[in-house]
Amino acid sequence: MNVRRQAQDILYRVLYQNGYAGLLLRYQKEQETEHQGLLTELVYGTLRNLTYLEYQWQDLVSRRVRPRTAILLDLSIYQLFFMQAVPDYAVIHEAVETADPAERGFVNAVLRQVQRRGRRPAAGRDVLRKTALETSHPEWLLRLWAAHYGEEMAIAIARHDQTPAPLYGRVNPLKAEADLLQGDAKAEDLGGGCFRYRGALAQTSWFREGKVLIQDRASQQLVPYLQVQPGQRVLDACAAPGTKTQQIAVLMQNQGQIIANDLHASRVQLIEQLMARTGVSNVATTCRDASVLQTEWLEPGFERVYLDVPCSGLGDLRRKPEIRYRVQPEELDTLVQLQEEILAACCRYLRPAGILVYSTCTLNRKENEQQIRHFLQEHEEFSLLQEKTCLPMELDSDGFYVAALRKQGR
Repeated sequence: MNVRRQAQDILYRVLYQNGYAGLLLRYQKEQETEHQGLLTELVYGTLRNLTYLEYQWQDLVSRRVRPRTAILLDLSIYQLFFMQAVPDYAVIHEAVETADPAERGFVNAVLRQVQRRGRRPAAGRDVLRKTALETSHPEWLLRLWAAHYGEEMAIAIARHDQTPAPLYGRVNPLKAEADLLQGDAKAEDLGGGCFRYRGALAQTSWFREGKVLIQDRASQQLVPYLQVQPGQRVLDACAAPGTKTQQIAVLMQNQGQIIANDLHASRVQLIEQLMARTGVSNVATTCRDASVLQTEWLEPGFERVYLDVPCSGLGDLRRKPEIRYRVQPEELDTLVQLQEEILAACCRYLRPAGILVYSTCTLNRKENEQQIRHFLQEHEEFSLLQEKTCLPMELDSDGFYVAALRKQGR
């Protein structure tokens, strides 16, 4: 199949059928697709720049454009403006060949006009509005970030979202020696078992045998806030797909008990599969609603509770660019309410002197700092040990928020 048609099909499923680019590309890779690198670049590059790409041609068109044709124009313009490997004439020719026969003349005419004109600059003097267009972020999101972190930081986050995300992994000491990475030029050891990998880590024997896991560098920094010890009883209330659960087990030296819970049975299966592959034996899985009080968890309770709660994902827009076109400002309040309910239920399972860790992969103070401030006002038996917001530029990774809370008593 023509690689541009493959990209067109994936983008159609992402933009019009709520698919996820990462999962669809993984499926294509499993089918041993040729030119996987080009396909990945076309899909992610187009998604990261979609609003800007549409801006390049929409003023040239006076009729409604079919979705698949619009996608073909977008990914072709991405090639024209962002990729240098293929000459412009070849990009236009291949786009015309890929188009529906009835649309070929239209596609050819639009692309040639775009090529002749060159990049159409964003108009106006409003810096945030221009940056929103140039980085294909919703303007409301840039203004939210500006209100929370300052205008300069908001612009820096948006521009960082436009860069390809590195691939990070974690060595699993339950199945691998600490020197596993030595001798592989593709692996850059970052310390503490974390490494950056320049290749297809999921295709390695390391990954298949459970000796390494794929986990973002920022994500790896969250679990240590639990301060777990071997032999403890721990609840991971929103655990799927289980990568952090596995990290908890490693820090507990595979001793004690971890209850790994998720709302969806299919995702609980992912946890179980990961534990089996990575040699974890102290995890029991459950399928419950974490926002609803589970009376059987009240006694004997847990010494540690980890809440990696559902969130808007605004710290992960580089790795999952489709989120920026789906999330709506009114949805944030719904998520805040859900997070509050999860906190209110799960804090009751924590034993006195225990530690509860709350984390998100979003950059939104209402879901992060303000959520924790509200919780502490409502629950005087808890105190804040530490909290951190990590912006994506700091570690060249996802953005996140984490707070560790201690419950009074002995």
